[in-house]
Amino acid sequence: MAAVLPTKGNLMAAKRSRALAQTGYELMDRKRNILVREMMALLDDASAVQREIDEVFHAAYAALARANIELGLCDRIAEGVAPDDSLDIRWRSVMGVELPHIPDNTPPLSPTYGFAYTSAAFDRAYIEFDKVKALVRRQAEIETSIYRLAQAIKKAQKRANALKNIVIPGFDATIRTITEALEEKEREEFVRLKVIKRQNESRKTG
Repeated sequence: MAAVLPTKGNLMAAKRSRALAQTGYELMDRKRNILVREMMALLDDASAVQREIDEVFHAAYAALARANIELGLCDRIAEGVAPDDSLDIRWRSVMGVELPHIPDNTPPLSPTYGFAYTSAAFDRAYIEFDKVKALVRRQAEIETSIYRLAQAIKKAQKRANALKNIVIPGFDATIRTITEALEEKEREEFVRLKVIKRQNESRKTG
């Protein structure tokens, strides 16, 4: 921090700046803590969703394998399944960090293929893969949120560290330097006045 003139005005300004820096650090640290709590909760959700995806994927592929055995390869039948265009990404803010929210706007499950050349195994595979789709959507929402939170936490931590380890100590040093200079100046002024007083008293008695 650049040297400043040791005046009372500059001392007051340095104390105000130091107080603002302290407030900034506390706010940044609070923001970081809130973001960390949010991320930890999402990490728990991510683990739960991943376990569920693994289970549902296993059931879905098992059902598809049975359907392939009963019907032969189901490629042609699968082409009759309409694409899902119901994805709607919205956003929510956590301490200024925009996180995605994907509401489940999927219409009620209704097969779009004919039943004449399918089987119960194919219907089961259709149902299970629909569950997979919902879980993957939730997983994408969670993982994107975790990534955005991790980036914001890193940035908040960097700023908090800079305030705590550089900016605030810099103001403390400036305040200390100005205070010491002003105290020295007051001592010198006190001594000077004392000398003048003695000289005046000597003249009176002389």
